[in-house]
Amino acid sequence: MAKKPTFESLIDSINFEIVKRKNKWNLTAINWMDFSDVSQILRIHIYKKWHLYDPNKPLAPWVNRIISNQIKNLIRNNYSNFTRPCLKCAAAEGDDGCAIYSNQCKSCPLYANWEKSKKNAHDTKLTLSIENHHQEINDKPTDNFNMEKTAENIHTKMQKVLKPIEWKVYEHLYIEGKDEEETAKLMGYRTSEKNRIAGYKQIKNIKKMIILKVKKHLYNGDIDIH
Repeated sequence: MAKKPTFESLIDSINFEIVKRKNKWNLTAINWMDFSDVSQILRIHIYKKWHLYDPNKPLAPWVNRIISNQIKNLIRNNYSNFTRPCLKCAAAEGDDGCAIYSNQCKSCPLYANWEKSKKNAHDTKLTLSIENHHQEINDKPTDNFNMEKTAENIHTKMQKVLKPIEWKVYEHLYIEGKDEEETAKLMGYRTSEKNRIAGYKQIKNIKKMIILKVKKHLYNGDIDIH
């Protein structure tokens, strides 16, 4: 039986499979989620499922099955569940016509129920031009967000969950504010690659894992946001 590789050791292959599926995410109307966000959600989901991976079988088909299912779930949860029923109705005609009620409107009990229960959620998730919505934007209250306290909570959580080397890199990059080259030197990394800074690949891979773990714990609600 093959020895099971770690998630971290195959992150480049996993990222390759995720990027290949970028064209499957075409919900540009959703204003808060682009493919970079989707990619992070997919990585977190694969990480959670890693204990189910059989190292005796090819990685790509297993990863792609998870990616396909998760993309379908994201589309369903963020758009399909909130669209008006007319889009799936046999009586729908054209953009907003109806063979029964002439127009797609609340005269239809299905439409009326959607307007009452799901229309607000649907509209909230769609991108709108600000041209005709200045008043709504200007009247929106400023969120009372305590960035310093939130950053402190993230640092505390990461110190507990990161590996020693990851935490050291995290400290240099995100607490001390050093750049990647300075961090690589402090970590004692070297390189034999021409025109590459010392430790380029090591720092790049560790940063990926740090960001993945931060987003995972934010996604799971393990970090208090103030």
